[in-house]
Amino acid sequence: MVERFLDEHELQELGPRAVWAHGSLAGGDYQEGRSDLDLITVLDGPVTVRTVWRVARLHARLRAEPLTAKLHCTYMTPATAADAERKHLTWAHERLFRRTVTPVTRRELHTFGLVLHGEPPGSLLPPVSDIELDAFVVRDQKEFWRPTLDKAHLWTQDVRVDLGLLTFARATATLRDGRLISKREALDLLPTLGAPVEVVEDIRRRRYGQQVREVPHRGELTRLFLGPAIDALVRTYG
Repeated sequence: MVERFLDEHELQELGPRAVWAHGSLAGGDYQEGRSDLDLITVLDGPVTVRTVWRVARLHARLRAEPLTAKLHCTYMTPATAADAERKHLTWAHERLFRRTVTPVTRRELHTFGLVLHGEPPGSLLPPVSDIELDAFVVRDQKEFWRPTLDKAHLWTQDVRVDLGLLTFARATATLRDGRLISKREALDLLPTLGAPVEVVEDIRRRRYGQQVREVPHRGELTRLFLGPAIDALVRTYG
């Protein structure tokens, strides 16, 4: 799928300065059919209405390709790359919208980003300081994940449980040890943090293609763990 994206005529017409992979695809824990294909494309810019139209047409041409629903790509320019708060044109979940390129993603790109085309991240993307990275991780846990725990109906979704636990483990590793870890490493870390083992093993089985067994009340178990755990994390590092 990535090769098909890179070969697409519409992308070549946009004249990208660089295309990078991050997330599981770059970090070595990619699971085909389960993991997203997380890409960043750097265009000379500016991103105009015509650019938006061409990006939409590019992804429309890929709709019939296998794994197209997993393809996520954010489009930025050298002139806008420095602003971590800026929202960039993004194709994800089979639609166009705008979102930021977070300090975590930026650190991933500098640490183990995969260069698929053009210039490396270090030549176009400013580095992320430890202070900036830690502040974002704490804020994400405090302002996004902690309030979400109050919405019990959301935690009936497997994706919410999976991301909630994995993001917490990865945040802990970043704040405690100063490193980014893969989802596989996060699963290994979670039991040592007190996470419900049956839920962690359920995530592992589904992620790595093993036989799935139903875990009753997995959302409730996750919420009961994450509430106090996030509060303690914020008190320690906030």
